[in-house]
Amino acid sequence: MQARRVVVTGAGVISSIGKDKASFWESILQCRSGIRPFVNVDSSSIRFKNGAEIADYDPAAYFEPKDIDLADRFAQFALVAAREAMQQSGISIGPDRQSRAAVVCGTSIGGVVAQERAYIDLYKENKTRVHPLSIPRTMPNSASSLVSMQYGITGPVFTISTACASSNHAIGNAFWMIRNGIVDMALAGGSETPFTYTFLKSWEAIRVVAPDTCRPFSKDRQGMILGEGGAMLVMETLESARSRGAEILAEVVGFGMSSDASHITKPDQLGAERAMRMALDDAGIAPEEVDYINAHGTGTAVNDSMEVGAVKKVFGSHAAKLALSSTKSLHGHILGGTSAVEAVATVLAIQNDTLPPTANFNELDPDCDIDVVPNAARKSIVNVALSNSFAFGGLNAVMAFRKFIP
Repeated sequence: MQARRVVVTGAGVISSIGKDKASFWESILQCRSGIRPFVNVDSSSIRFKNGAEIADYDPAAYFEPKDIDLADRFAQFALVAAREAMQQSGISIGPDRQSRAAVVCGTSIGGVVAQERAYIDLYKENKTRVHPLSIPRTMPNSASSLVSMQYGITGPVFTISTACASSNHAIGNAFWMIRNGIVDMALAGGSETPFTYTFLKSWEAIRVVAPDTCRPFSKDRQGMILGEGGAMLVMETLESARSRGAEILAEVVGFGMSSDASHITKPDQLGAERAMRMALDDAGIAPEEVDYINAHGTGTAVNDSMEVGAVKKVFGSHAAKLALSSTKSLHGHILGGTSAVEAVATVLAIQNDTLPPTANFNELDPDCDIDVVPNAARKSIVNVALSNSFAFGGLNAVMAFRKFIP
């Protein structure tokens, strides 16, 4: 079978900088960060005090009480994003489409909010039982399963957990399934909610969280900032989109993934290079065609310089003409859900010919001497863009998107 063209016809997002796509994009345009002091977390015994929470999220605004009881916060975010993406797409999953559709979600940690509640019940409050729905709430696959139930999707439905690369792996594998004729459409993305006491103390112990804010590529950067949220894309064949007269937001053209096979937390530049090259080769795109890269850009000293070094190696002299920015400086690091949120930002950059900014930037780091679009969004033609994700465990996943050309 000839490889089929795959397009994005819907996108949904919920994050600290916007609980829908329009407000999310407006915050990007205004370089308005969602990083602020914790509201829902008691940080009195935690060294860092800031995060990118969705502080005013009310599940009752989105779900019936019985559904709130069943779905952990991370799964709720996936459902909220999926609804927005499906509404924009306008696609209907009838009996003829059910088994030809897929759901692929990414998450690093799954239902830790429900898990933490069970720990408190048992070990702090000395209860003898936990909530009867604790198992389905904590399951990492609960988001993808609940999305499939929402839309009656009976084709491939699964969850990928590869730390911070989870959502790019989910989107990329869904893209390949559509392109290769296994399914005709997919909902793909991911979500995460890392704000529990146990999880925050674990991040405190690893000592990579900044005390103030996230400053990717800035010489004075001090680390990452955790965030929460989720995003989903509706992808389908070009033939399907055209038959419905659907608006096409962008074309998905390539996916690359690699393993460093090196160190559990320290990134290896060669692995990042391999993933970017694979995405370009998979898309049939020359390095000189790329206009923008949504960087992994965590704000840690090692990651940012490694990523810039990998970009320079892959793109050569063209790296001087590239724009590269990290939207984690706005919405925080959403771990397994972060590359889904960044995929939406990348698609919107292509659709609106606007480069998202790197916020909180103060001074140039000689090891990161590349155009990082500091502190302000910028109008610029974006025909081709990559979205990078480089995870703990040395797992790398890179998506390639292109402006749709009929």
